[in-house]
Amino acid sequence: MKIKHLLFTVIALFIVNMAFAQSAPPSADDVLKDAFKEAKAQKKKVFIKFSASWCGWCHKMDDSMNDPELKALFDKSFVIKHLTVMESKGKENLENPGAMDLIKKYNSDGFGIPIWFIFDANGKLLVDSHLRPEGTGFETKGKNIIGCPASKEEVESFVKSLKITTKLTDAELAKIAARFRQNDPAYKAPNTKAK
Repeated sequence: MKIKHLLFTVIALFIVNMAFAQSAPPSADDVLKDAFKEAKAQKKKVFIKFSASWCGWCHKMDDSMNDPELKALFDKSFVIKHLTVMESKGKENLENPGAMDLIKKYNSDGFGIPIWFIFDANGKLLVDSHLRPEGTGFETKGKNIIGCPASKEEVESFVKSLKITTKLTDAELAKIAARFRQNDPAYKAPNTKAK
């Protein structure tokens, strides 16, 4: 009887551990490793976006990037991966282990989300979501684009980052800029109707 009980306990623990292992999010290192491998194979860059389920600006950025007019533009240039950070109380289990360490590694701690980085396929950081004074590098902590790029300055910086890291045309970049400007609650689209 003791052997049956012991066997049942071992099997139950195995099943519980398997269920937990399947539901736990992958580590940031694993996500990056897979993204770099995929980017090398597809000759793309890696776009990493840090977000949380409660973050409205994170959802706006996803909605903008997934807009039917823009999705193909981002997909042809990037392997896009999301890392979950800063989840609300009770949802911390959704966070990717090591994602906050990655934010700190790239001098972006203390910022609100979304935060984003663009890497080459070998893992070299090319651009990030900082607004920095002209001529400064990654060693200078800029101010974060607070939320999804929306203001004129934020969208210009975002488009400049895309111009540096992609082969998108000026017309394609203008389409991205126009869509992201719509995220600014104070933005009024230019009247393009003939008078």
